[in-house]
Amino acid sequence: MGEMHQPSGLPGGAIRTLLVPAVVASLLSGVAGGLVRAGVALPEAAVGGWLGSASVHHAFLMICAFMGTVIGIERAVGVKSPWAYLAPCATAVAGIAALTGQPAAAAWLATAGAASFIGINAIVVRRQPAAHTVLLWIGAVAWFVGSLLFAVGTPSSGVVPWWFAFLVLTIAAERLEMTRLMRRRAAAGSTLHAVLATMLAGCALAIVAPRAGHVVFGVSLLALSLWLLIFDIARRTVRARGLSRYMAICLLLGYGWLGVAGAAWCGATATGAPARDTALHALAIGFVFSMMLGHAPVILPALARIKVQFGWAFYLPLALLHGSLLWRLLRGPADPASLATGAAGNALAIVLFAGTLAGSAIAWRIKHPQASRLRHDAASAH
Repeated sequence: MGEMHQPSGLPGGAIRTLLVPAVVASLLSGVAGGLVRAGVALPEAAVGGWLGSASVHHAFLMICAFMGTVIGIERAVGVKSPWAYLAPCATAVAGIAALTGQPAAAAWLATAGAASFIGINAIVVRRQPAAHTVLLWIGAVAWFVGSLLFAVGTPSSGVVPWWFAFLVLTIAAERLEMTRLMRRRAAAGSTLHAVLATMLAGCALAIVAPRAGHVVFGVSLLALSLWLLIFDIARRTVRARGLSRYMAICLLLGYGWLGVAGAAWCGATATGAPARDTALHALAIGFVFSMMLGHAPVILPALARIKVQFGWAFYLPLALLHGSLLWRLLRGPADPASLATGAAGNALAIVLFAGTLAGSAIAWRIKHPQASRLRHDAASAH
């Protein structure tokens, strides 16, 4: 029905094209800001300029401006309505505002984008009422709550769990969709709902009692990692070949890091800063980015209307990502140089993965020249 109101793909395609520079800027500046925070030596002049803002707003840039915009674009493509791009447009501009020294505007733009995203997901639920679409809507609400708290000046201890809940709930919903046809024990669904309800309770508690809230949040991450390891289809597809096996390895590694993050969120209340770095980056890099590396060879080509040639090269950034994260979290607490080296390895893995995706797209075009011409002609016809 949505396609009847959009006879050509030009509006959505044009908006996606315009959003690409802002998405790239948010990712690169967020990564650079993280490097500064980890102690990586960068030019002093840059640190005092936009990179200083990137360092201060590292989490905002990575979660709201980058991940939020990418997820918003993905959802808008599914809804097939130009107004659905309001959310990613708002969050993309929010990233630019944060980098140009307008934090208040950035916070309220992100809040507006998250509010619009709730509406987009409500449309998805109405079109396809199912457990995973409801979870996507709840994730959007979590993002809105976190962004609103951020806009009104709530300390990061009360904001960050909500932002991470948005990402974790979105990933959990996508995995639930992928495994909905699997035969599971009758209690599996109710157990997952209880785990995710506990997560939201931890987020709410963290606003007024950060230590207790973070423990509850950490327990929910631990429980979710166990649920995914037991019930996710990746346990089976890891025995497959090619892209399916690669995706399964990304997922299983991510689930392991999710458990580490949960334990660290619980332990951070007792041990302080070292466990806090583990809690944040085991979740953000080990879990979220591992999910990205696993799903990107399928999702990004669909959004960009390209195809990729999967090969062994995809394992290189994956190995670098997890190896450098392990180095960072094991040696970083006692050695600032190791922390900086591990962070640099994390950043390099992201850049290497982007290069691998681009190279695999070129490789596919070379291997399938006739199909590439047909796709180009079809796109031109629209």
